[in-house]
Amino acid sequence: MTRIVVIDLHGQFTHLERRALRDIGVDTEIVSADAPAGEVEADGIVLSGGPDMDRVGNAPDYLDLDVPVFGICLGMQLIATECGGAVGGGDYGGYADVDVEIVDDEDPLVGSLAPETRVWASHADEVKELPEGFTRAATSDVCGIEAMSNPETDRYGVQWHPEVAHTERGEEVFENFVDICESA
Repeated sequence: MTRIVVIDLHGQFTHLERRALRDIGVDTEIVSADAPAGEVEADGIVLSGGPDMDRVGNAPDYLDLDVPVFGICLGMQLIATECGGAVGGGDYGGYADVDVEIVDDEDPLVGSLAPETRVWASHADEVKELPEGFTRAATSDVCGIEAMSNPETDRYGVQWHPEVAHTERGEEVFENFVDICESA
């Protein structure tokens, strides 16, 4: 059975990320961001959402593991920062329904979604500049980079929260990540 751990970056929806994975038949658990990366056995890593970069603990070390990594909101921003991209304040602010446009229908994480998909997202901070090797997979009228991917390194991120009921086809995003982990 595929095992994917959720690294807790202190987000309010972290437990829902674990539940979404469990509900699709994945062996999963929530792991503290303070846990040493070398002690975690997994086929994939989800970096949860969270309030700020000051509380990410050892989460950057998980990017050095040889398994796929999927960042959600703050998790995506962490991937971008650690891989040489740029993160800054968003113009839009807090949580809201947003229509994202999938710009790469072959993207392994979000390409299967409808060309326009309604999601629940926070834009207090967001990725402003992609790291080298990453492509933009989704955009919106409030955020230029709603999703990013680097299939070469199996690093993926979305600005929105696929684990919440407000997001259309959120389960599909998790299923796509499981497929990525199983084929890595």
